[in-house]
Amino acid sequence: MLNWLRAGARFFQDKIGWNRLGFALSLSIIAIALVVLFRMLRGIEVDEVFEALRATEPRHIAIAAIFVAAGYFTLTFYDLFALRTIGRKEIPYRIAALAGFTSYSIGHNVGATVFTGGAVRYRIYSAWGLDAVAVAKVCFVAGLTFWLGNAAVLGLGITYAPLAATAIDQLPASVNRGLGVAMLVVLVCYVIWVWRGTRVIGRREWQVMLPGGPLTLLQIAIGIVDLSCCALAMYVLLPNEPYIGFVTIAVIFVSATLLGFASHSPGGLGVFDAAMLVALWQFDKEDLLAGLLLFRLLYYIVPFVLSLTILGARELLISMHSGSRLPKPPPIDTTAPIKSEVAAKTMIEKTDAG
Repeated sequence: MLNWLRAGARFFQDKIGWNRLGFALSLSIIAIALVVLFRMLRGIEVDEVFEALRATEPRHIAIAAIFVAAGYFTLTFYDLFALRTIGRKEIPYRIAALAGFTSYSIGHNVGATVFTGGAVRYRIYSAWGLDAVAVAKVCFVAGLTFWLGNAAVLGLGITYAPLAATAIDQLPASVNRGLGVAMLVVLVCYVIWVWRGTRVIGRREWQVMLPGGPLTLLQIAIGIVDLSCCALAMYVLLPNEPYIGFVTIAVIFVSATLLGFASHSPGGLGVFDAAMLVALWQFDKEDLLAGLLLFRLLYYIVPFVLSLTILGARELLISMHSGSRLPKPPPIDTTAPIKSEVAAKTMIEKTDAG
């Protein structure tokens, strides 16, 4: 059976290609999201959206901003953990924080986070001696932390509140609960697997030693805190009526975020919003849209502008510093023409005398 699966996967890769499948899947998700958005926003009252924005309490916006800041603070530990995992303990936290914050905030907005975030990381870490392979390992371990956190949050959330997932995937609650339990079982099996011995994946210079059991639990904890902070920010910005529990909001939020991530659209634009509008149908559309706009401002736009400012200032300082270290040109000798003329006359005189 395993040989058949391998043969089928090899045939699919040769004839179609996994990259083409991923591209087609991304386009399909974006197309479906655009259709859903068009249908749901067709009768929207723009004036009511602005009225809902003005009616949002500044206190709620401030609390949401604090949760967003806490989420990005947690993201910095993705890189720090990854650096320690690959053995680069000499790189200080401030560099890991800079790389983690800027790579994720830019990757979230530009899209294709793996490539954009990797490029930002390479620009920062290369100054500390990391080559492209080492940066790729950092990206891999950081991504592993992200997915382990997602598996834990979704597994626990769907098992506890399966109807929350039903609002996204339209599957029966019993099926979703089974999926949640399956996620938790796979997660537990993975923890046991890395706990029982040293696990290395990859070949040659691409080998990465996976974190052991206790460190994997730390990975999961980091991911859970990150996603919880983001979900809390969204929860605070949602309308007060009707009341929906935080666990339900968290499951819907994480599911919508993963759909946006799978689409590779910048910031999950369109896909994330469509999923939230469909799943949270209980809310007034204008009020919900106002909350989504505020969340995008706090979680995407503000960190993106801040990251560009930080990286721009960093590049300017680097260029100024490197310019000051360039060797100074030799001083111009103003007497050189005179000396040359005297030397030439002396040589002529000696020639004539000879």
